[in-house]
Amino acid sequence: MYTLGERIRTLRKQRKLTLEALAGEQLTKGMLSLIENNKANPSMESLSYIAERLGVEAAELMEEVSSGELQEVLEKVEKLYHTEFDNLTDEHDQIIALIEPYADKLNQGYEAGRLLEIYSRTLHAERKDGWQIYSDKAAQIFDQLNLIPRLAAIGMFRAMVKFTEHDYESSLEILLKERKAIEARNVFIDSLTRLDFDYLQAVLHFAVGNPDEAIRVMKRGIEFSKKERVFYRIDHLYRMASFNAMMMGDEESRKYYNRKLELYADLSDDEEPRFFNKFSQVHFLTTYKKAYQEALDYIHDFFNEHQLPSYFSPYVSLEVGKAHYGLGKYDEALKHLEKVKIPDFLNHPFDLSLFYAKDAYAALCHFALGEKKKAIASIEEAVTNITPMPPSPYKDFIMETLESIQTTS
Repeated sequence: MYTLGERIRTLRKQRKLTLEALAGEQLTKGMLSLIENNKANPSMESLSYIAERLGVEAAELMEEVSSGELQEVLEKVEKLYHTEFDNLTDEHDQIIALIEPYADKLNQGYEAGRLLEIYSRTLHAERKDGWQIYSDKAAQIFDQLNLIPRLAAIGMFRAMVKFTEHDYESSLEILLKERKAIEARNVFIDSLTRLDFDYLQAVLHFAVGNPDEAIRVMKRGIEFSKKERVFYRIDHLYRMASFNAMMMGDEESRKYYNRKLELYADLSDDEEPRFFNKFSQVHFLTTYKKAYQEALDYIHDFFNEHQLPSYFSPYVSLEVGKAHYGLGKYDEALKHLEKVKIPDFLNHPFDLSLFYAKDAYAALCHFALGEKKKAIASIEEAVTNITPMPPSPYKDFIMETLESIQTTS
């Protein structure tokens, strides 16, 4: 936090002025040096003179936190906040350290609102108390400024907090309430905000077991994106559509959406949709087509030749384990299944259910090896995890595996 003297010195240097140049005719170089080093307080007349020569208002110099200072902090924070997931180290700690001295003094202006928004999100990510207070304060500032996209982003964040707690009903309720409040203001909602709402709304309807409404909202988002030629979120919508088509056994639609993702990857030069497509194909081969050797060959041909993001590793281990199970290589399957750790960032029931099924595959491997106690322990783990989840092919598979093991034990 800058003192008055430090603020004057910072502005002087930014404007490339010497002490003598800023002092001019009304101040001595020595007096100005004392002021900058907080060893003397300027009179109001001197302060107004200094402010005029620096090209700012005297009130800005006297503010506990100036807008220029906040802008400087915000630039550093934004850079840290947008660090790629795979490259994260201590960025959250740095963000908190930068904003904390200012947090309780941020009351107005975009910079203050944005800093509070990032601060609240970072506190939540680090599981620290008090994030709600700063989130509410940020929302109040953006409300006063009528910044609808930022206000909407905070509303979505509040909904997703409940999502990460696996309280899907509350998450959807909050999202719908926030969207309704914004739409009731009769203001223009930009395309990106609308697509964010559609995407998250579809995600949450799937999460609470409303597939028909989820598909309706999802298709609405895709059509809006195509009509407006706004491709933001389109890859996420296509992924969701592809995954849903796979679970519904609609192979024609799955291939259609996967082709769309390939086109998007070519257009955007983004490899992540292509990685999703490759995983989707492997998952289809192991889970639905039961073509286990083909799946292993596919993995070898693609995944071993490309640098995968670290968060894809659990998916690959899962599919390799399933393929080895299908080929009767139970020890090899267990070796890969034991490597599977559910990523912390996964919270959707379908993603979780996909991974919970690994314990059912492990149970089948143990059972085939004559390890009945381990088989029962594994399938009970899978059942405990899957029970609160909405209906899905993965839930059906786990419950069928339970019945099979119980019947043959």
